[in-house]
Amino acid sequence: QVQLVESGGGMVQAGGSLRLSCAVSGSIARINVMGWYRQAPGKQRELVATMSNGGISNYADSVKGRFTISRDSAKNTVSLQMTSLKPEDTAVYVCNLGVLGGNYWGQGTQVTVSS
Repeated sequence: QVQLVESGGGMVQAGGSLRLSCAVSGSIARINVMGWYRQAPGKQRELVATMSNGGISNYADSVKGRFTISRDSAKNTVSLQMTSLKPEDTAVYVCNLGVLGGNYWGQGTQVTVSS
């Protein structure tokens, strides 16, 4: 049974920083991709950042240069370091685990950036 547990969300002022973490438990044979998505009220979920097993990172244009994704394969964790936060970054951030045949999702953690 696979579970994803997220932490690190909160409220910060514009220009501040937060670090999100996601811990994965359960038996996973192969992980293809780990990453983060976000969903703001009234909007659809969108990709923020992903990292493949080969260490290749992909970022949404809106966060390039400000966010950094990292993985620890041995611990089955993925983190998102967010800097220079903007009010438009406000959303529920959700951890994603991509495996052969489907995806697993965390419960989400709220990030609120005030002006």
